Amino acid sequence: MDYERFFAEKLGDLRTEGRYRVFADLERKAGGFPGAVNHLGPVIEDVTVWCSNDYLGMGQSPVVLEAMHAAIDRCGAGAGGTRNIAGTNHYHVLLERELADLHGKEAALLFTSGYVANLTTLSTIGAMLPDCVMLSDAHNHNSMIAGIKHSRADKRIFAHNDVADLEAKLQSIEPGRPKLVAFESVYSMDGDIAPIQDILDVCGKYDALTFIDEVHAVGMYGECGAGVAEREGLMDRIDIIQGTLAKAFGVIGGYIAGSAAMCDFVRSYGDGFIFSTAIPPGVAAGALASVQYVRAHNDLRGRLQERAATLNAKLTAAGIPVMPSVSHIVPVMVGDPVLCKQAGDALMERHGIYVQPINYPTVPRGTERLRFTPTPLHTDAHMDALVAALKDVWSRLGIKAAA
Repeated sequence: MDYERFFAEKLGDLRTEGRYRVFADLERKAGGFPGAVNHLGPVIEDVTVWCSNDYLGMGQSPVVLEAMHAAIDRCGAGAGGTRNIAGTNHYHVLLERELADLHGKEAALLFTSGYVANLTTLSTIGAMLPDCVMLSDAHNHNSMIAGIKHSRADKRIFAHNDVADLEAKLQSIEPGRPKLVAFESVYSMDGDIAPIQDILDVCGKYDALTFIDEVHAVGMYGECGAGVAEREGLMDRIDIIQGTLAKAFGVIGGYIAGSAAMCDFVRSYGDGFIFSTAIPPGVAAGALASVQYVRAHNDLRGRLQERAATLNAKLTAAGIPVMPSVSHIVPVMVGDPVLCKQAGDALMERHGIYVQPINYPTVPRGTERLRFTPTPLHTDAHMDALVAALKDVWSRLGIKAAA
């Protein structure tokens, strides 16, 4: 077989469909977010970043940078091993305690990423609970899907945010079988939020474990930034809360929080935890400082929501087709993969604005979009420049405006 030809043809298919992904070669400016430098071969240009998941700009916070520098000076670069073999640094222990306290749980467990946290936790529980049934929201993240698939447990998919469909599927399962319901709080591509209380009510009725992914909510919702479940006073009713350190907290890593027995179970049996090198002490120290700062500064969350609402209003007034969203995420519909990429390219090349096209398989075909993530550091001037740029690109490409 001609392997290289196979690889090339598959890549050609992506290019033909308009789904081939090109990475922007960015250099973030410490202290200058949302500004960055874009490396285009010999050309270097300043750009404004509009699609970062550093939702609060904490990746540029002096509080975080100072904590990381101090930890590197004290402990060096890497952790030195897996958590089981020489890799548990005191900063890991302190961070897990902080995260458990943030969510009002007995314990927390760190992973190298939110993806690994979801994959490991769901696959371990699903594989080891005898005759377990895993129920998953139809819009769940790939990491959750992969974890459930890897568990080889019986699985059922319920319609997105459809509590009646979830109950019908729970009702169809034989009484006494272990069940786990996995869903997200904020769905990052549409910006909608799960009906958490209704889901928990149904899960309680059928004795199902509950697993919530708060990746796009931790830091940004609730009085202390513990997520939507905190905002709605429901954290104590959820069995497993999963979150990330790579978005609102501005660093990298993932975690789960729950009972001491559950966390210890995943620590002791989860391959993705056991066989992964621990996150560097400097990263853990930076994350610890970020969580502590974000918990204490609710004004960040107020500013974030105000910025998202302001951008939404400005785009709507300009006739840009903003999709409905009740969160900090502002998606703009394009509906065609080729046009979506062309729009992203034109914004970068003509206006120095970087927003990544979102195409299949991240979103369904026909719903290709540009996904904007305003932060507390995006000013009105940034927004006005973005609106003018979008109007120019929409006109040049003939993209349909909002009705």
